[in-house]
Amino acid sequence: KQWYQRRVRGRMSGLPGVCVVTAGPGLTNTVTAVKNAQMAESAVVLIGGAAPTLLKGRGALQDVDQTSVFRSLCKDTIRVTRVRDIQSKVTEALWLAASGTPGPVLLELPVDVLYPYQTVKEMTGGKAKPRGFAQRYISFAIDALFAGVKEAPEDPLPVRSMTPTGFSTKKMRKMLGSAKRPVMVVGSQAMLPGGKRAAEGLATLVRKLGIPVFLGGMSRGLLGADDPLFFRQARKVALKEADLVVLAGSVCDFRLDYGRSISKKAKVVAINRSLVQLKLNQGLFWKADLAVNSDVIETLRLQPGITCPDWLERLRDREMNEEEKMLSGSSKELEGGVNPVLLFKVLDSLLTEKSVLIGDGGDFVGTASRILRPRGPLSWLDPGAYGTLGVGGGFALGVKSVKPSSEVWVLWGDGSCTYSLAEVEPSVRHELPFIAIIGNDGSWGQIERDQSSMLGSDTGCQLNKDTPYHHIGQGYGAVALSLGEGATEQDIRDTLILAQLEHGRGNTVVVNVTLGRSKFRAGSISL
Repeated sequence: KQWYQRRVRGRMSGLPGVCVVTAGPGLTNTVTAVKNAQMAESAVVLIGGAAPTLLKGRGALQDVDQTSVFRSLCKDTIRVTRVRDIQSKVTEALWLAASGTPGPVLLELPVDVLYPYQTVKEMTGGKAKPRGFAQRYISFAIDALFAGVKEAPEDPLPVRSMTPTGFSTKKMRKMLGSAKRPVMVVGSQAMLPGGKRAAEGLATLVRKLGIPVFLGGMSRGLLGADDPLFFRQARKVALKEADLVVLAGSVCDFRLDYGRSISKKAKVVAINRSLVQLKLNQGLFWKADLAVNSDVIETLRLQPGITCPDWLERLRDREMNEEEKMLSGSSKELEGGVNPVLLFKVLDSLLTEKSVLIGDGGDFVGTASRILRPRGPLSWLDPGAYGTLGVGGGFALGVKSVKPSSEVWVLWGDGSCTYSLAEVEPSVRHELPFIAIIGNDGSWGQIERDQSSMLGSDTGCQLNKDTPYHHIGQGYGAVALSLGEGATEQDIRDTLILAQLEHGRGNTVVVNVTLGRSKFRAGSISL
């Protein structure tokens, strides 16, 4: 969970996160989280311990080839073998993590570069007056380990920025100028390099450009809740009707149906820091007429604004109809518990500019993403393309440590909450409060729905709907609240307002919401 906290600190602050773990199991326990950061393009330096340099390969405690494990997960793996290199290697790791396409970097620090000279000598059996080959070898190796140590600080390395070529800038300007039905799809990468200043700068550039925008991943909230350029319903239809699609940090993977979501008649501008992501599935289902290997902000900064009022009006009419149709489902009473559409409709009405939403679940969070409207940049956080459950608690602690005045809402499914519900305890201990809403439908809902319909069996998908998750949170020091079958819209509102009041008093709150059976997201499985 420390890893998730550091990763989100980096996103919120614009600085690389740093996570420190012990050797062996400490490092291997981070494998899933490191892969998550790699796919989310988050700058994080993982500092891991290691067996002593002098005992490498000799059966020391936790002596494993850690760099091989992480080589495919990190931009680089760096091992420090001399004390004098610690400072320069830390500087290099931070620079590498943040430059180009951000990502994780492993910095391995063997235990004998972390202790004083005399301690290392005693640990390795070194003698003041070495005799024989073995003692002389040990003495020589220790002296080499500590040789040339300097205490002069080094300046940080400048982060490598990525800017578009003059040819790309001119061609994109021409394509925008001739478009009648342009659409821009903004992905998480567009929020780089991270931090409030960059996010607000991106929002200004997007508004200046003046074309309809669909937001995905951690870019949700970029334009607030009611910006006239912001759309979220019927994206698939809009992409089929558009004559120009700008992929601003978005990738043609499963989220855009590998490129099939885009009309074959549309011109496509793809902007991405990563050459791999820029070219993903090109020639299979889609083709970029202009591929810009650059930072999204730097690319949009050089583009003028355009107007397309008729196209905007057409999309807006469809948006309003889809929103009305979707929210009409909130009036349905569901057997067994609260209607999740109604729950999120009420929550959306209570969100403020200080609200930060963290999605950590499947079906429950998928419903939330359709209804909730984050109020500003960096106010929606989720696991990213890897879909790692368990990020919620660590993300919440990370947000509160960077933005103490924020009102953090963690949206947990009843399955995903079990991975990080224990993070309530450090939130209480460190006075980093958040509000957790647990959508309790007694199942791994997103999997169970399709498994049951296709295979006629819910084996392995059922959970205990009677589990008192709010009382578990209470055991860790949180305020416990609950909602269940028979709760009215006013009951939901009163409970969530009470949660806000308790959070305002510095308390972490866990709200256990027993959900009714809903077909709102039927057929939503991703491949």
